[in-house]
Amino acid sequence: MSTALTSRRRAPWQGFSDWANRHRKWVLATPAIVFVIALMVLPLLYTVVLSFTDAEGSIQRAFDFVWFENYLSILSDTERFWPAVWRTAIFTAVAVALEMTIGTAVALLLRRPFLGRGVIRVIMLLPLVATPVAVAMMWLLIFEPTVGFANQLLGWLGIPAQGWISDPSTALPTLMLVDVWQWTPMVILILLAGLVGLPEEQQEAARIDGASSWQRFWHVTLPMLKTTVIAALLLRSIDAMKTFDLLYVTKGTGGGSAHEVETLNIYAYALSFDYNEYGMAAALVLLYFLLIVIVLAVLTVRRKEAQR
Repeated sequence: MSTALTSRRRAPWQGFSDWANRHRKWVLATPAIVFVIALMVLPLLYTVVLSFTDAEGSIQRAFDFVWFENYLSILSDTERFWPAVWRTAIFTAVAVALEMTIGTAVALLLRRPFLGRGVIRVIMLLPLVATPVAVAMMWLLIFEPTVGFANQLLGWLGIPAQGWISDPSTALPTLMLVDVWQWTPMVILILLAGLVGLPEEQQEAARIDGASSWQRFWHVTLPMLKTTVIAALLLRSIDAMKTFDLLYVTKGTGGGSAHEVETLNIYAYALSFDYNEYGMAAALVLLYFLLIVIVLAVLTVRRKEAQR
């Protein structure tokens, strides 16, 4: 009697429970699918729609479709867009090249056992802990033209003071060095993990054959480390292309008075929040997104070729 009553109470839920058990992979995946659609797919689709409109001014203002007019305007903009593309490419190429070169050298040194290696590894991670805004504020004080530590140090060495970030001709190279200072430790960590996993037999064989340190690195270590190097290159290239905090905090709106550090990110922010040209900003963001996808595809293909 008691068992029959319990079955009747659970009957309305039993059907749903059975259905959920049969489709549990979809039930478990549904929150993630909803999350991706709500936070990625829908904003991307809205951005695509917005890029074909003349939306500007108030967000409540009605807009009309102008189709590819925004894209043509941006691609014909030689005053802001193409210089921003050039600065983005230069910033990414130079910063990532320096980070990969220094990171490889330091990772090779830290691979060898020596006294204090653990302490150096901990100190090396400190730039990664700080937020980009805090890093930008700190270097802004260091590079301050009159009382900053950088010019004080140059004065002690008898070298004239430099404009650093305040000088339009040196602002972008200076901020590249700041980016290198902050993100080289991440490259070191990735390459160090790859170096630790390499077998020692080939190194020993090359050493017995009389190969020098450079020959062992170039002909033995680097080929075996190629996939790890490309992975680090992939991560840092994408991240460097998206750099915004450092540039905006140090130079402000427009990337400075002469747009000297205005990259595509800074230009897109200006179109959206300074000039309220939402249609143009959406078109610029999509062109920027396309550029990142192309770089990602090229590096991914190279990584797969290295794995074969």
